[in-house]
Amino acid sequence: MDFKDYYSTLGVGKAATQKEIKQAFRKLARKHHPDVNPGDKSAEGKFKEINEAYEVLGDPGKRKKYDELGSNWRMYEQAGAGSAPGQAGGAWNIPFGGGAGGGFRSMTEEEMHEMFGDANPFSDFFQTFFGGAGPGAADEGPRRGRSTRGGRGPRAGRDVEQEIVLGLEDAYHGAMRRLSIKHDGHARTVDVRIPAGVGDGSRVRVSGEGEQGSGGAHAGDLYLRIRLAPHAKFERRGRDLYIRVPVALTTAVLGGEAEVMTLTGKPLRLKIPPATQPAQVFRLKGHGMPSTGKPEDHGDLYATIDVELPRALTPEQRSHFEALQKLETKNSKHPAA
Repeated sequence: MDFKDYYSTLGVGKAATQKEIKQAFRKLARKHHPDVNPGDKSAEGKFKEINEAYEVLGDPGKRKKYDELGSNWRMYEQAGAGSAPGQAGGAWNIPFGGGAGGGFRSMTEEEMHEMFGDANPFSDFFQTFFGGAGPGAADEGPRRGRSTRGGRGPRAGRDVEQEIVLGLEDAYHGAMRRLSIKHDGHARTVDVRIPAGVGDGSRVRVSGEGEQGSGGAHAGDLYLRIRLAPHAKFERRGRDLYIRVPVALTTAVLGGEAEVMTLTGKPLRLKIPPATQPAQVFRLKGHGMPSTGKPEDHGDLYATIDVELPRALTPEQRSHFEALQKLETKNSKHPAA
């Protein structure tokens, strides 16, 4: 077993700061990631080495123990890890987990297993001095997605995502849905509350209803991806609703009122001023969609006027329109001064 020069692996000096170590790790991880180099075994091996190096150097506690090894690492190995400084119960008493911080970290051992299979993702050197096979390393207990040396430990369940189709009324009021969740050949039912105001593409999280964990670890979460079905009358744009309102020609010309439907089912009376034009839009404040988490906060409803022209005329109606036509012709020839 050879000594692993983790500083050389990351291309930094022993005096490098934690920030410089993290920057070097990020740069190399992007370059050698298996997704960027599909089928490249050398890149795969390099990626493992980079993660192993950062697992140690990225954690100040591990880094300190690693620096203490120095040229004496062979002595510690031959001592069977029983009398080396910094040990407890026959194992290095170092927390298993990278101190990456800043939203970027080395991969966990479980993640490495998932990417590279059952092959040991860390070297013998790492397992001997940092793997934690004894009581000292077990003090922290099982962690999410973490396996122990010599086998896999408790593992939290994965999150599950499922699409659900809602009508606009259900999105407006909120709804209860009973869903059938299938996993590993087993099915179970879950009652889910959909909050009012959800939009197309929204995700609703249901805690603990995902894949079941193993070894007593907690279950994952269920995420419902919302898809809104088209509505026959309303169009949704964000929190606002749009509807077309038919208005008789005489009402558009002379003024009056029109009935506007809402998603609550209760109609509103809209005042139509004289000489209202086709496609004119009126805003009805506070009658749009509610905000998710703030059901008292609503968007607006916009009513677009559709002026209805008569499809057939009675003799009396025709005579009135003809009289109007003559009047309009007269006024066009002799406009008012």
